[in-house]
Amino acid sequence: MSASFRDRLLRGDRLLGTLLGLPSPELAEIASDAGFDWVFLDMEHGALDRGDVLRMVQALRDPCAGLVRIPENREMWIKKVLDTGAAGIIVPHVNDAGEAARAVHWAKYPPAGGRSVGFSRANRYGARFQENVETANDTTVVVAQVEHIDGVRAIDAILGVGGVDAVFIGPYDLSASLGKPGRIQDPDVLEAVRTVAAACAARRVPVGIFAVDIPASAKALLDGYTLVCSGIDIGLYAKAAAAIVRELKPRKP
Repeated sequence: MSASFRDRLLRGDRLLGTLLGLPSPELAEIASDAGFDWVFLDMEHGALDRGDVLRMVQALRDPCAGLVRIPENREMWIKKVLDTGAAGIIVPHVNDAGEAARAVHWAKYPPAGGRSVGFSRANRYGARFQENVETANDTTVVVAQVEHIDGVRAIDAILGVGGVDAVFIGPYDLSASLGKPGRIQDPDVLEAVRTVAAACAARRVPVGIFAVDIPASAKALLDGYTLVCSGIDIGLYAKAAAAIVRELKPRKP
């Protein structure tokens, strides 16, 4: 049996993903076929609802996994997303250990947690129900997104929560929390990022980050990040479209 995405994450494999926020199973299929290890399906800032996530997860081909950033850390979102068969969740704005523990609780079936049990795509609509409830706790990924200075200050406590499989750094919201929105290269922002990365390295917890382009992604991999999200669908399309227009559209005299 091939290793699950969680197995690959926990053993420290370098896992390259990309962010999809447009409700398009076709884009998920393209990303999967391109060779990405995972896709970041964004319900927080993207245009995705639960039905979109379901169809996009269905479009992925092994071994590409779908991790879904839920809109907020609530039982309803966690159970609905995991019922689609997604490999796991990315929980935004985890600022303390209590928020991390709450996410783990709702993502795990009893006795490890309080996840609600029901027929869904995750258990092939009941056909693999028992198999799913017995194995899901070992394969479901829980990623805590640290994207506020409060989360940076609480990083050791967050990492102490059992069931947090990885931490994902959100540099843009982090910069905003420091009063420097969008200035992700500011020394204070970089220092906060390094603080989180160093704490994860000390605990041997996988750490990820969003990188806007190829050079930034290559640097993140070189720096030891193993869950790297490279680019975003709207940005990739906007850049490619602008390049076509720039090269081919006649310029006005």
